[in-house]
Amino acid sequence: MSVIDLWAERHIQEALNKGELSQLNGEGKPLHLEDDSLVPPELRAGYRLLKNSGYLPAELQQRKDALTLSHLLQGLSVEDPNYANVSKQLALLELKLRQAGISTDFLRGEYSQAISTQITKQTK
Repeated sequence: MSVIDLWAERHIQEALNKGELSQLNGEGKPLHLEDDSLVPPELRAGYRLLKNSGYLPAELQQRKDALTLSHLLQGLSVEDPNYANVSKQLALLELKLRQAGISTDFLRGEYSQAISTQITKQTK
């Protein structure tokens, strides 16, 4: 155990002995921990802190934004003045994700059929 772990354990034990940790929400219930095994150990605490604060790592935020733009693009017709702008933004995000080594297959899966159908309707 590191010095920080020992220090934290000591403070937790003192709080338990004083009764400061009793009557808290979720007391006696199992913890539901998320699988963070793919995150390097030295980054886990920071990522968890950011996630609990409502922030995402840049790559995940870009992925989320790409999905949002993809959904928006599905709802626009090709003639819509915003279609070209949204399409360019999506292409740029897709390029950034690929450069970061993140697969963009999530944009093609179930959405590709819907986009193909929409484009086919527009061309007829």
